[in-house]
Amino acid sequence: MKTFFRLTLAIAFMVSATAVHAQKFGRVDLAAIVTNMAEFKEAETNLQTYGRDLQDQLEQIQVEFNKLYADYEKNVATYTDSVRQLKERELTELQQRFQDFQQIAQQDMQKKEAEIMNPVYEKANEAVKKVAQAGGYIAIFSTTSDQPASAGLAYFDPQQLTNITAEVKTELGIQ
Repeated sequence: MKTFFRLTLAIAFMVSATAVHAQKFGRVDLAAIVTNMAEFKEAETNLQTYGRDLQDQLEQIQVEFNKLYADYEKNVATYTDSVRQLKERELTELQQRFQDFQQIAQQDMQKKEAEIMNPVYEKANEAVKKVAQAGGYIAIFSTTSDQPASAGLAYFDPQQLTNITAEVKTELGIQ
């Protein structure tokens, strides 16, 4: 009986150990990977060039405003009321144009960044997926410099994970 109990316990231990090892989880520092990719360096250079072009255009508007304002300050005493109002309106419109361009440039920069960087991140994510599938991992967490607080899910195999959405809905009383 004692031998049977030991044998049963050993088999149970082996089965549970096998079940635990069957589920492989991993982690990857995607930021470290992406920043070392040749495509990233090229994309970053293109993005910096685009940003400099936008900055140059902003500076041109600022220079134009500064000249107009300096001329206004220098000659304001000699202007008639109608000329003074016209010059002030020009300054106000130019200042508004500068602010509008600044907002548009910022939006354009964000769009350009997404356009340039998304293919780089997609390539890195595809590599993570291939390595995860080849290694039999069911989930890979993305960390930054081994900081668990920054973890996010980089890959998962939906066939290996149990979907508990229905149970959570039931727990919350959602139909």
